[in-house]
Order: sequence, then structure tokens, then C-alpha cells
Amino acid sequence: MLTAAISGPIFIPPRTHDILETIRFLNNGKGVFIIIKNFEADIKEFSETIHQAREEGILVKYTISHDDISVEKSNFQIRHRGVAGTILLHKILGQAAKNGASLDELEKIAFSLSTSIATLGVATKFATLLKDEEPIFDLPSQYISYGIGIHEEPGYRMRSFESSEVLAVELINKIKMKFKWTEGQEFILLINNLGGASKLEELVLADDILQLLDIERLNISFIKTGHLITSLDMSGLSVTLCRFLDKSWITALKSPTNAFAW
Repeated sequence: MLTAAISGPIFIPPRTHDILETIRFLNNGKGVFIIIKNFEADIKEFSETIHQAREEGILVKYTISHDDISVEKSNFQIRHRGVAGTILLHKILGQAAKNGASLDELEKIAFSLSTSIATLGVATKFATLLKDEEPIFDLPSQYISYGIGIHEEPGYRMRSFESSEVLAVELINKIKMKFKWTEGQEFILLINNLGGASKLEELVLADDILQLLDIERLNISFIKTGHLITSLDMSGLSVTLCRFLDKSWITALKSPTNAFAW
């Protein structure tokens, strides 16, 4: 998967000088390919770093993960944040790099892949920070927030919980609007546990999602569930669908890795 990962404080991106040190450490003369999640602060720090690295003569290319299809409540614009679908970029691009792909080849794969991924998440409880053990945002008991982010951003709508099936219908209908799929198309499915949901909740939602996709007569080429991209102890789940365009993607997803969160 990744050769290295760098993070900042909780819900804050790493700083430019730390990212630059990581790039220098990784550079072996063939360059470094970076996967960035689409958040304003992250883009700012990584953009400055890439500029500095290139000035030093280091070959750097990148892709921006923007799979979130939730909308802003104020203007109904799609947020395009980098969320759980980013893990597919990690796995597929990581395998391609391991197989010897050049930076240009990685960039080409990344463009095709990143534009083929859509994610939508829900939460029943926002995460708590250990220092105060209080949720960062308030969500009443038995309510669902649709369209939450992995950095504790609230969703586009809050509703009382009815059933996992109702959740599945909401998520699949929204993702269907994104893809406008037709019968027989192939997809990769990812059910991500955001940290605090139970395994039972995770698998019940996965079953409901699969039943709906079967009704839609889609072919699901690869299924993955589990704690992949989490948000501390947030009790929530997200659904990611990726339009399957290249058989090498499935080969990469099935290739072994010692990364613990896969």
C-alpha cells in the first residue's frame, strides 16, 4: 500500500516542513507520488510542500482524493472531500508502484480511479476527544446524521433512526444519482466502519446494500468491509462504490499486504 504516511494533530493536517522531510526521506531518484485528501487545509500544506520539493529537484506528482458526494446544507454543492474511498487509491496505486509503475503511469491510473469513486457516510454518534470525553458535535440519541465527514464535519441532514434498510436506500439512491448506472455495470463495494459501530451493524448494513445492488442488477466484483478509514470512536458507517474500469484494479485489491487496516 503506502511506503509512508504522515499526519498532524487530530483533525489537523501535517505541516509543510514535516511533509518535506518525509518526501526527502522517501526519494530514491525516481520521485515520489502523493495521495492527498481534499480538505482546504491539507491542500494548502501539501501544495506548498510539493512546490518546495520540486525546487529542490525532486520529482513529485500527486492525486487528490475527492470521493465524498454529500452536499453543503447552505448551497447544496457537493463537498468532494477525501473520505473512505481514499483507501482504494492507497491499495491500487500502491500495488502499481510496487509493480514498477512510473510517476506518469501512477498519475494516469489515479485520474481514472479517483473520478470513479463515490462515498456517502452516516453517524449515530460523533467522536469524542479523550481530554474531555465529550462529543465534538451534538447528535441526539436515536438520530442519524447523513453525509458526515471523517474530521467531525456534520452532515447535510439529521433524522430519527428507522432501520438499516432505510439508511441503505438513502445512501444507494444518492450514489445512483452520481453514477447514473445501467444494468450489468461492474462496481467495487466498500463498507467502512468509522470507528465505533459494532460488527453487527456493519454487516447488517452491508447485507442491505448488497440486496439493493442486486435489485439494481449490478455486478459487484469486489467487496470489502471493516475499520479502514476511521474517525476515533465515531459510531458510523460509510458506503463507497467504485466503477470498475480496469481488471488490474481487482488484481491489486486482492494482492497481499501487511498493512493492518486492510
